[in-house]
Amino acid sequence: MLKIVIAGGFGAGKTTAVGAVSEITPLSTEEYLTEASTDVDSLEGVEAKQTTTVAFDFGRLSLPDAPVPLELFLFGTPGQDRFVDLWYDLSQGAVGAVVLVDTRRLESSFTPVSFFEDIGLPFVVAVNHFDGAHRYHPEQVRAALDLPASVPVVTDVSPRWTVGATSWDARNPSHVAGVLLTLVGHAVQNAPAGPARPTSTTTLQDA
Repeated sequence: MLKIVIAGGFGAGKTTAVGAVSEITPLSTEEYLTEASTDVDSLEGVEAKQTTTVAFDFGRLSLPDAPVPLELFLFGTPGQDRFVDLWYDLSQGAVGAVVLVDTRRLESSFTPVSFFEDIGLPFVVAVNHFDGAHRYHPEQVRAALDLPASVPVVTDVSPRWTVGATSWDARNPSHVAGVLLTLVGHAVQNAPAGPARPTSTTTLQDA
């Protein structure tokens, strides 16, 4: 049994990814956006978004046919930087994290990437391709996010995840399951000691 965190910026597709792959009805803490959040939640690029996660999403996925049978417990984080303290709690005991990236709002990915780097939790990056968004090569995404070569970046899915090559999509269960397996392999290779709160991180303190 492994705990995995699904993170990313506001509107990157975290709730969608958990819901797409969960074998149980996912627990969701989504609430409607109101005028009260206008000053703190920018909808630029995601104008159609009407709800937001205020605590976490939870789902479960069993993979009995994996090389080692797995039961994954998925915790989706709220995307806004103001919830960073909650990210610490959700990351406790996790084997790793998937950071979802929306290339239309790439700047929203900087905080979650920095967060997992700072607490030492292995993570992979998956680019959730939205309609109309420009397609980038994985190395372009890596350079834009200043990621080390050791961090896997997924922009397209391999034939073993789906029929024919296509862009990674958080709505597709096989795409999400594939990137979760990529994360598990990456986490095993890195053998993390476990997340811990950093003693001093100006960026996160200011978030």
